[in-house]
Amino acid sequence: MWTLRGVVTLALSASLVAALPAQDYAFKVKETVTSPRNWVKHSVPPPDHNIVLRIGLPQSQFNILEEHLYEISDPDHARYGQHLTKEQVEELVAPHPESVEAVNKWLFSHGITEADLSRSPAQDWVTLRIPVSLAEKMLDTSYHVWQHTKDGDYLVRTTSYSLPEELLPHVDVIQPTTLFGRFKGARSTIVWDEDTDLRAASVSDQGLEPIIDAISGVTIDPSCNVTITVSCLKQLYNAVGYVPSANDNSIGLTGYLEQFANFEDLQSFFKDQVPEAVGSSFKFISVKGGLNNQTLSEAGAEANLDVQFALGISHPVPGTFYSTAGRPPFNPDIRTPTDTNEPYTDWLDFVLSHPNPPLTISTSYGDDEQTVPEDFARRACAQFAQLGARGVSVIFSSGDFGVGDGNPDPATQECSTNDGLNATRFIPAFPASCPFVTSVGGTQNINPEVAVSRFFSGGGFSNYFSRPKYQDEQVGKFLDGLPKGLYKDLFNPAGRGIPDVAAQGDRFRIFLSGAPRSIGGTSASSPTFAGIVALLNDARLKAQKSPLGFLNPLLYSKGVDSFNDILSGKNPGCGTEGFNATKGWDPVTGLGTPNFGKLKEIVVKS
Repeated sequence: MWTLRGVVTLALSASLVAALPAQDYAFKVKETVTSPRNWVKHSVPPPDHNIVLRIGLPQSQFNILEEHLYEISDPDHARYGQHLTKEQVEELVAPHPESVEAVNKWLFSHGITEADLSRSPAQDWVTLRIPVSLAEKMLDTSYHVWQHTKDGDYLVRTTSYSLPEELLPHVDVIQPTTLFGRFKGARSTIVWDEDTDLRAASVSDQGLEPIIDAISGVTIDPSCNVTITVSCLKQLYNAVGYVPSANDNSIGLTGYLEQFANFEDLQSFFKDQVPEAVGSSFKFISVKGGLNNQTLSEAGAEANLDVQFALGISHPVPGTFYSTAGRPPFNPDIRTPTDTNEPYTDWLDFVLSHPNPPLTISTSYGDDEQTVPEDFARRACAQFAQLGARGVSVIFSSGDFGVGDGNPDPATQECSTNDGLNATRFIPAFPASCPFVTSVGGTQNINPEVAVSRFFSGGGFSNYFSRPKYQDEQVGKFLDGLPKGLYKDLFNPAGRGIPDVAAQGDRFRIFLSGAPRSIGGTSASSPTFAGIVALLNDARLKAQKSPLGFLNPLLYSKGVDSFNDILSGKNPGCGTEGFNATKGWDPVTGLGTPNFGKLKEIVVKS
């Protein structure tokens, strides 16, 4: 294993000074994609329009990191819980010095200096801001402003780019080039339903008897069938009475697209649902200039939902809210000065550069997997693996559109492949499809708890990532039980199954801009599950054990019987009724919803 010391110095060596002029390079195509559906060329960007290029160098020892990750995440392995340090992870993902030198030689030949570059701690990513005219020269391509015909969004992208032939072995990916993804929140449908609270009050006023959940056996207030609160979730998931008290525990929530988590709304929420938390708050961290607008009218529904429920469930575990800069796709009429990648890559760079990230992190955003080029998706997924290896549990919502677009009508469905064939095919979500994260689907109701139906729990099978070994038994049983030929050619049965688990996802009572509102989406499910994980981490820490880290190998083995199996519901989409929730794992609600009491017994013994 080589070390990183001196690599950057090497970049400034005499060999770089003698770099060949750019025009002497022989180019070879690195990547070509078909024009994505619903995107059309709109115009040519101004030559001085800035592009923030991210260059990914090969992580030549990632396979070793992956081996470490699976060993320390397997509860039956002797190394379980022995997480790696930041420095150990960086050594394993560092590129070979030859790759660093080759990329630097190419960059410097175009007049770029070391001062123009930003490097990840492991040196595996290089970021630079350059005019689109220079990017076109360096990549032997032409960029265009593309417009989405339905939403009107704009992106500056190309459908093909090339590199000097000798550079190809030293570069995994360069973006933004062929990336047409539009990082968005899971549905987070605001339900402006003034009757919701009235219905909840009427249920309470009727003096109905508490409900004994048929699956978990726990006692639940009947009003939880109408409005979900922190108390409902603790009752439903068998966490009533557990108060975290361990030192060094932590939970993080990520915010994007100028979603602001409001301090005043949080206090209103705590007063309403978690009175013992009044006066507490979260730590705000800005990433790449992310804003913290505390104007009450500018509070974000997504951000408030994440913070209020994750912190409400896990109180008093310290919480952090990351606000990453970046607006929805740029508008060429405003001459937006910079066009960037998915903002979660900025957040990943930032959090991986810090020595002590939160132990549990929830994100309620994602893309259609096929809109993210596979090489870019794999590199982002590898960054999530780095967090897992360091002891962080990374949790994502699975999306709100069932197996694709949430539309069961074959005549109007919009699930088409991006490969030029326009074939109908289920559309999984990313990063939920990354095998190194825990993806969370949505449920509703109590006694019984069923798959959510006002929107549809995202689920299915990845077209990029093969099924990991930890899923073989449980996902294999589901596939064996499918009617022969069902949805043939619509999904990849060898792919990573989504979601892993589920949690309530509709009619959550939050406070937004000073008033209570009802909200739904797997955007609610992810912070809910993250809150439960924070409680489990507390139990482990109090038992003098390490944090849980990458969860899935534990959940799919010793944890299988510690979930409330969801047996009813489906996730329509792509002109079909989608998959059904059924006994065991299914691509609607995963393994089911958590029973904290049972999971706690397992994690403190593992």
